[in-house]
Amino acid sequence: MRYALIGCGRIAGRHLTAARAASLEVVAVCDPVLERGRELLRRTGLGESGARIYADHRELLDRERPELAAVAAESGVHARVALDCLDAGAHVIVEKPIALSLSDADEMIRRAGERGLCLVPCHQNRFNPAVMALRRALDAGRFGRLSHAALTLRWNRDDAYYRQADWRGRWVSDGGILMNQCIHGIDLLRWMGEGEPEWVCGALARRMHPRIETEDVGIAAVRFSGGMLATIEGSGNLYPSNLEETLSVFGERGTARLGGAAANRIEVWRVEGEETPPRIEPAPGGGQDIYGSGHLALYADASAAIREGRRPFITGEDGRAALELVLAVYRSHRTGGPVTLPLAGFSSAEMEGTFP
Repeated sequence: MRYALIGCGRIAGRHLTAARAASLEVVAVCDPVLERGRELLRRTGLGESGARIYADHRELLDRERPELAAVAAESGVHARVALDCLDAGAHVIVEKPIALSLSDADEMIRRAGERGLCLVPCHQNRFNPAVMALRRALDAGRFGRLSHAALTLRWNRDDAYYRQADWRGRWVSDGGILMNQCIHGIDLLRWMGEGEPEWVCGALARRMHPRIETEDVGIAAVRFSGGMLATIEGSGNLYPSNLEETLSVFGERGTARLGGAAANRIEVWRVEGEETPPRIEPAPGGGQDIYGSGHLALYADASAAIREGRRPFITGEDGRAALELVLAVYRSHRTGGPVTLPLAGFSSAEMEGTFP
């Protein structure tokens, strides 16, 4: 299967490693800075493979005709580039967030469906073994009725991080800590929730990064349609380095907390009738950093879904759902009150001017 990667930034190496593990033919990479593409191919050992380097993704699509394209460019262009890929007949894996507006996400889903193509948001932490173990337990009813859940992301993003690229920390091109870093955990929270989110109340602040436009800390309360309550805490202000990403779920017959760098370790497991936590097989490559262990599994599933003509495990609708919950928190801060879901439409660009 012919494969191309669009965007050669910090996550690009993970994509190429996973693509090769899935036996995809890497025909091209693309980045406006050609040297980044050359360095990526050198670093991943693909420099002698014959893969071409492009500065314009549209030229790549026209000349190479990939069957599967991955979009790992800056967040603000995810939708536009993904739509170009779909129009060129390519299945798409798109980095988080799937888009920065609900209307763009809806158009991506519509166009993929119209063309019979897979649209796979890169929410790879769903494949973390600890996450899958919790999902299986919930599906089996072992936790009983859920009371509440809590997502906590306490990381460090210093000024040097934001200086690496002009698009970071901007409403129209990135969003803040909830949109960029916390959205993986928000996706997991929504996946584990009892029903669908129906009410959100949130607040944002920019406390430690005066040079950016967006929030560096966000707090929210969420009510799900099944009655479960949840809290979200996301911060990039932890001194002096990343502290944790945890997802806790509390039910009438079970309590669990997933932790580690990216909710990839079972820290607490107290379930009625179970003396020990589920046995977790080590993830390929360890998977104990902030990117988790799921890229390999995500690529394996996406390529299999394309070959078998089925829906992928993670769908465009899943990516939209995570985006909607982030935007609901944003809108709640903007309006100063609770927001009901489903959200009619909103974009991160509408947050411009929030922190003068």
